[in-house]
Amino acid sequence: MAEDEHKSKRRKTKGTNDASVVRIGNKTISLSAYLNPQKKSTEQPAVDQPCTEAAKSQESANEVKPDSHKESVPRRLATSGNPLLLKSRKALPIWNYQNEIRAGLRGDNDVLLIVGETGSGKSTQVPQFLCDEPWCRKKKVRLHSDTVNVGGMIAITQPRRVAATTLASRVSREMGTPLGASREGSVGYSVRFDHKIPKGTKIKFLTEGMLLQELLRDPHLRQYSAIIVDEIHERSVDVDLIAGFLKQILSSDKAGRGGIPLKVVIMSATADVEKIQDFFKPPNPSSSIRLLRIKGRQYPVEVKHATKPVPDIQEALLKQIFDVHLHEPLPGDILAFLTGQEEIEAAQRLIEEYSATLASDVPKLLACPLYGQLSIQAQQDAFQPTKKGFTRKVVLATNIAETSVTVPGVRYVIDCGKAKVKQFRSQLGMESLLAKAISKSSAIQRTGRAGREGPGKCYRLYTSETYDSLKDADLPEILRNDVLSAVLTMKARNINDILSFPLMDFPDIESVEKALIHLHFLGALADDGSITEIGKKLAVFPVSPPYGRVLLAASEPQYDCLLEVIDIIACITSGENIFHQLQSEEVREEAEEYRKELYRREGDILTYLTTMQRYTAENADRIEWCKKRKINIRNMKQALNIRKQLRGICLKEKMLTEAPPPDPQPFIPMSPERAGSLLNCFMKGFGTKCALLAPDSSYVTIQGKHVVAIHPSSTLHGQKREAIMFLEHVFTQRSYVKKVSAIQADWIVEALQGH
Repeated sequence: MAEDEHKSKRRKTKGTNDASVVRIGNKTISLSAYLNPQKKSTEQPAVDQPCTEAAKSQESANEVKPDSHKESVPRRLATSGNPLLLKSRKALPIWNYQNEIRAGLRGDNDVLLIVGETGSGKSTQVPQFLCDEPWCRKKKVRLHSDTVNVGGMIAITQPRRVAATTLASRVSREMGTPLGASREGSVGYSVRFDHKIPKGTKIKFLTEGMLLQELLRDPHLRQYSAIIVDEIHERSVDVDLIAGFLKQILSSDKAGRGGIPLKVVIMSATADVEKIQDFFKPPNPSSSIRLLRIKGRQYPVEVKHATKPVPDIQEALLKQIFDVHLHEPLPGDILAFLTGQEEIEAAQRLIEEYSATLASDVPKLLACPLYGQLSIQAQQDAFQPTKKGFTRKVVLATNIAETSVTVPGVRYVIDCGKAKVKQFRSQLGMESLLAKAISKSSAIQRTGRAGREGPGKCYRLYTSETYDSLKDADLPEILRNDVLSAVLTMKARNINDILSFPLMDFPDIESVEKALIHLHFLGALADDGSITEIGKKLAVFPVSPPYGRVLLAASEPQYDCLLEVIDIIACITSGENIFHQLQSEEVREEAEEYRKELYRREGDILTYLTTMQRYTAENADRIEWCKKRKINIRNMKQALNIRKQLRGICLKEKMLTEAPPPDPQPFIPMSPERAGSLLNCFMKGFGTKCALLAPDSSYVTIQGKHVVAIHPSSTLHGQKREAIMFLEHVFTQRSYVKKVSAIQADWIVEALQGH
């Protein structure tokens, strides 16, 4: 397909006469400046042409073969680091490939693709194999009459914070170097709201989002000699953006790096890598990127399907855990896949109750949760052997345990067959979060977890017919998620013509248009599509653009409520819900008595603030305080960490003039007047997410005129107010709005003025 035909196809918009004209409120905005800017960035490469059969035939020629001479492994690696862990490192399938990995990046070879099954050791070993290579040394170069350092560090991206922190911890132990921000060391990590980068760091694990943040500050990634993109097969929005930016750097003249090339390693756990090879294919049609395939260490796994459909997955999963525990021998831990934090914590409580009733001659059962929002300390329990003897560990995990991390000791996997999936409906401007059937690829990955250390068993809580009907692989996130943050990132990197940005898959044009309109409402984009000063600030906040806009507004003198807004955002972003959902009527009534002091008539936003302020004012036992109110202790601890990080960022950006006083501070309830001002501040970010009370007592959104209901988790559930603002619009069994606050109808008019 010719390039102009390719772009023309991208620009078609279903159901509209002119894709370049959009109405925002009572104002018509031309998207021609967004979609067809007069000046294109000089950094933009042309859209890839489909590769020819001749180019594809190069794959076998460029595929690196393993070195059969084990004796050729350099002694410096065999004797470096922690000698106690050396034996386990040598047992990894990737150990005998280290010479091939080094050779794959020497000379003019700048890109290496590694395909290795989960458990092959690629995430922990590849950066260690490369960090002492000559090309990885820090080099002084002249740039614009200045002398600067380029390189000296390897970045390895991970799709999830759990993987980044646990891998950094493991590699630091293997290298015999401390992991701490205040000491010298070789290994560090950077995730949202948590950074440990010792002086002298050579290997840095970081989430994909954090590398995108660094690209905003340094488009040429000058501090790195190499970028390792791990788990690219997961195809998150962030990893697709990273791939595009790396492709631009690789195809540039390297002037921004003083002529020093950036090495790129792409790592995937699945063998279907043709699209990735085509994407990173060098301009020369006769060449291709080097490919190294590493076989995993897989023992046989017996797969057992349910004989009939399971009506209650949670109940069936618990029964299967108990059955395995009572009838399968030790050693052998259990890895159970669930859909989310709430399901995991509910299962954990029931398992703990069950374990307490076991006879003395039956092993105890230790439940360890593992999900994305879990604190780093709590994550470690899932990876450590049980401290007490005669105990079996059951790890209750979301899909992060499919490929991102390897849990040692597992012999039994229980697969619920589902995962929570976000789906953005661009026509409705809403996001659904539903537990949906996984793909065959995910099912295979989950099964493989039982065979990493010995023969195992996988119990699938779905029939073999259901498995046969599963789709082969998941749809890339960029084709199903909101692209608001992605578009802002591109604009912040001066990508004016976002349709020319290199992506493996391009999102639906309607999703892009909705993102552009939303960014314009936030003040992040001017009428001509260029990024504003507000947009540049929003791009560097570690929160979504609407929350970032609220933070900026809160620092303005007319609102002056930045500390309160930080408390609220810290609560909201700490996990799924700080309040436990209670099934027992008796327990609910008892908890509600304690919760009364937290609830505010204005709704959820002020309730979050009151909860955070009363929690931090507690000077005695915060754990007991949470237990009485049935508040998630883990989430509150995480909220404190997020609060600390956001305060630090606001101090650095001079949004705060002085450091806030230390906790505990006496609780002082916010007056109704200040509460109204605070809610008006939130309208700066969420003014388009409002609904009015209809004559039939339903709520109708101001955008799209959709009928919505207040979610049962809201403090305003069942109440009637003239107008509401909501922070989330989701579809589960029906169209719900969550995190709801009561507002005045005229606030909506004020918020949308000029839009």
